Parts: sequence; structure tokens; C-alpha cells
Amino acid sequence: MSGIASLVIGIASSPAHRRQLAQLFGGTEAFLIVSSVDQARRFLGVVRRPDAAEPVVPEPAARTEPAARTEPVADGGTPTPGLSVDSDRRVLCWRGREIGLTPLEHDLLRCLVGTPGHIWSYQRLHREVWGTEHLGRGSDLHSVVRRVRRKLVRLGTSATIHTVRGVGFRLAVC
Repeated sequence: MSGIASLVIGIASSPAHRRQLAQLFGGTEAFLIVSSVDQARRFLGVVRRPDAAEPVVPEPAARTEPAARTEPVADGGTPTPGLSVDSDRRVLCWRGREIGLTPLEHDLLRCLVGTPGHIWSYQRLHREVWGTEHLGRGSDLHSVVRRVRRKLVRLGTSATIHTVRGVGFRLAVC
């Protein structure tokens, strides 16, 4: 198959595993390392319908201007009024103000903003954000929550992330 470029996609949840993959695929013409299957799907533009077993490629929609949207969540919860996550630009929006998000912050907020008041267990958040069941000491999750809390304060939102001790986190809108 000469003339056809190949792309190798590696999925690794930890920085150590990502470094190992980079060493393994270092000689490959093109490779991508992501932290979850969902992140790979988003990169490739493949989405999964909740009622479909097979992934589908979305048809491009004709839009004159980009519109901010709140990402739907698996629970089908109601989005937080005024607070939204624009996944196209990876920003958090509040009353006309925006702040950029890292991929991990984006994925965490996509869960919490879509279901305000819902308690997300540490394990479930780790699975949704990192794509793995491994929690380790949980410091990775707490670090992302700490950064997101700072960004919520910088935006001046009334929303806060509450820790439910021994269980997980929830978004509270005051």
C-alpha cells in the first residue's frame, strides 16, 4: 500500500504509559497518543449514538457562526443555566465570559455541568475523564478539580464543585 499514509493511535491513561508508547512508536511516520477511547473518537470525528451499537461519523452541519453548546452527558441531565462547556473551542462559558480548558478539565466539566447536583463517584469520573478504572491515589483527579475550581472563581460563577467525602464530586449552583 505505497502512497497511503498510516496513523497509529495509542491509548494510555498515565503519563508513564504515554512515554512508553512514544518510545515504541517513535519511528512510526505518524502517531497519536491519547488518554482515552473517547478522546480518540473525538479526534477522529467519530461519535457514538446512545441507541446505536456502531459508531457513526457526523455529517458536517452548515453554520454561519460557531455556536457554544453544552455537551450532553450519559445521564441525560439538565444543563446548568448560564454555565456551558463549548466543546468545539474547549472553553467554559459564563454570562458572556470564557476561559480556556485543558482536555482533562473539559472532560471533567462536561460531566459535572450537564448534571448539576448529581454526585459523580471518583471511579466514574476517572472512567469518563481518563478512560480507565484505575484510581491510584486519586491525586490526578483532585488536581484537575482544584484547577477547575480556580477557573470557576476567575469567571465569577455562582457554581462550585463540592467534595462528597469518600464518594466523589458534585457541581452546586448557588
